[in-house]
Amino acid sequence: MRMLEEFFPEFAEKLDEIDEIYRDKRTIDEKTYQFICFALSIKARSKPCVLKHFKGALEAGATVKELTYILALTMREAAGADDCWAHDVIGEWKEILKGNVSCCCAGDKD
Repeated sequence: MRMLEEFFPEFAEKLDEIDEIYRDKRTIDEKTYQFICFALSIKARSKPCVLKHFKGALEAGATVKELTYILALTMREAAGADDCWAHDVIGEWKEILKGNVSCCCAGDKD
């Protein structure tokens, strides 16, 4: 966000407006909202957002034990999704070994 705020402040302002809309239209309680944001932040690997929503959840009445549960749940669900995704990508591993799959990467010889 720092570069956006400096070089494209209009975009950063729109994100702030979206946050306001979320607050105004929210149909779930604050604690649930913070739990969801905390989980998404973990999966997105956004340190500032993880910290923001950890603190926000505590302020909304969550306990560290509840946040630990959300952390474990996020890690478990992400592991399952990562497993499925990876198997989908390399499911044709025998074709990869034969050289019949092109990845379109730099240095790919196909």
